[in-house]
Amino acid sequence: MATDKELSDFLENVERRAFKQAVYAVRKDESALDIVQDAMIKLAEKYGDKPAAELPALFQRILQTTILDYFRREKVRNTWVSLFSGMGPSGGEHEDFDMLESYAAEEGTEAAESGADKFERQQMLDIIDAEVQKLPARQREAFLMRYWQDMDVAETAEAMGCSEGSVKTHCSRATHALAEALAAKGITL
Repeated sequence: MATDKELSDFLENVERRAFKQAVYAVRKDESALDIVQDAMIKLAEKYGDKPAAELPALFQRILQTTILDYFRREKVRNTWVSLFSGMGPSGGEHEDFDMLESYAAEEGTEAAESGADKFERQQMLDIIDAEVQKLPARQREAFLMRYWQDMDVAETAEAMGCSEGSVKTHCSRATHALAEALAAKGITL
């Protein structure tokens, strides 16, 4: 069973990495902060009595679920907004009102991207994802922990149950294999 201090220390240590991960997923600082806070509260409330060694895996699962919940809520919210936007001003002085003209996407956001850019980005992500899936299990595991979850070598070694040297070897082999596979497809990062 994790003590209150162990739980508090764990949450303090994971906060920055979790925020980075959430910002990467949702691209909004305020929403990412809410997601991380919700995930921390859920961990403390429901799993605070678990052993300290289980906290990292539990927290990652809770964080991913909370991010998915955010996207589900946004999808529902956007559906209702688009349904009700058709009921906007009509007749009278607002007859020439055009919702699309009044909406300006913030530069650098996904909404400001052209359809072609979105398609190209999605194709690139699909190719990278397919190549990551082709990696041997241990290389893929080490690569994702180190570069996706932003865990350091010691944390990754502990989570994988191997030495730090093995983690470095797995990561090196994974990055070289990915670079070769992507270069063969004409993709340079």
